[in-house]
Amino acid sequence: MLRKIRVIAAVIFFTLITLLFLDFTGTLHVWFGWMAKIQFLPALLSLNVGVVLALVMLTLILGRVYCSVICPLGVFQDIISWMGRKRKRNRFSYSPALSWLRYVVLVVFVIAFINGIGSIVALLAPYSAYGRIASNLFTPIYQWVNNVFAYFAERIHSYAFYAVDVWLKSIATFAVSVLTFIIISVLAWRNGRTYCNTVCPVGTVLGFLSRFSYFKPVINTEKCNSCGLCGRNCKASCIDSKAHKIDYSRCITCLDCVDKCNRGAIKYTHQHVTADQTELPVTQTQINDSRRSFLSVTALFATTVVLQAKEEKVDGGLAVITDKKIPKRTTPITPAGSLSARHFSQHCTACQLCISGCPNQVLRPSSNLMTLMQPEMSYERGYCRPECTKCSKVCPSGAIHHITKAEKSAIQIGHSVWIKKNCVVVRDNVDCGNCARHCPVGAIQMVPMNANNSNSRKIPAINVERCIGCGACENLCPARPFSAIYVEGNEVHRTV
Repeated sequence: MLRKIRVIAAVIFFTLITLLFLDFTGTLHVWFGWMAKIQFLPALLSLNVGVVLALVMLTLILGRVYCSVICPLGVFQDIISWMGRKRKRNRFSYSPALSWLRYVVLVVFVIAFINGIGSIVALLAPYSAYGRIASNLFTPIYQWVNNVFAYFAERIHSYAFYAVDVWLKSIATFAVSVLTFIIISVLAWRNGRTYCNTVCPVGTVLGFLSRFSYFKPVINTEKCNSCGLCGRNCKASCIDSKAHKIDYSRCITCLDCVDKCNRGAIKYTHQHVTADQTELPVTQTQINDSRRSFLSVTALFATTVVLQAKEEKVDGGLAVITDKKIPKRTTPITPAGSLSARHFSQHCTACQLCISGCPNQVLRPSSNLMTLMQPEMSYERGYCRPECTKCSKVCPSGAIHHITKAEKSAIQIGHSVWIKKNCVVVRDNVDCGNCARHCPVGAIQMVPMNANNSNSRKIPAINVERCIGCGACENLCPARPFSAIYVEGNEVHRTV
């Protein structure tokens, strides 16, 4: 019964969290956005003390229920493992814990977090890893299906569906997502929860706490006949049926062992375990070995290779227009509410939730090594509308603080820069003024090119103090391949 409740809860959590990444309308975030905010690492980064304490208490009482119910990557592994079970049943076996590897990865994670190396933090964070898989692999399929429905709905004059653009936001992030999907799927297919118990830093932390949990699976040695059925069905490989021992630091409280035992020898109870029922402790020698291995392991992480994304955009319209290219910005643009580039890089887990939910298509994953896969803004497909605050509403980690529409209109995330040689007024000797007409804050005025001749063609003059960096001018500039006006990001956001 307890296992069925756990499975039902896991399916509900997994489905709704996945839909948060797929839903481009933003409807589900109103009701279920809290599910992203109770993930362990985002809650920790946003200093949501209540959620962190609740998860810690949940682990100390029930064990690693978080890993088997709340974490979407954990449930995803269970799904793959369940599919593999159809190929071969009773395929798991007990294996000693690789404690040195678990703690080395955790130390690397903490050092990367402290030093602001967002790429390593993003690679190891479980919620972010699943977010990238959902955003880069599942979302395009979901959108293509939606577009098929929109096509047929249009033919019967129905507007229940509407077509959306499906495009590759970053080659580097897509490649990382595919690689993550393959590695985790293979590990889960063959060995169940290998990733959770050897790599995942959240699993390591919660595993340490779960050793002291009040409720846990306990083997009754009087009833057990050492058939090994529990161990062969333990996807965490933590049950040594011959020695009647369970490694509680790796047990994810899936309760499969309780369900499989034919003799009722395993119970999920608060009973204190005896000496021959406890897990094998981590010895001082293993801890010392992990410390000595730290430098060699971190050297492997330093060899991460990043693909440079070549990003361009084809404008819509009746005629074929030359692709607009991304300008080289000295400072990347971060969303309003992120306070500063430093704050954003330190708190963002690169889960891609804000990218999936951006209705203006201005957020895309960074290809910079230090901020790899973290969102940055670019205006080839749209601009950041002053009335839109969706990214601040969905961010679970506090990297983007929640802001109102009034606050959004007054936050300067960057400022426009005019490139004279690219402007069609100068280059083609034609009138334009597109940037000034569409600036939502009136930061651009058209002035005569020749100060001594009021009838000369007019060029833009930018009031940098008034500009908020929304990118409307850059996006709507007709110059190709580079806009004649582009936005340079601010290291620290300011109020205008």
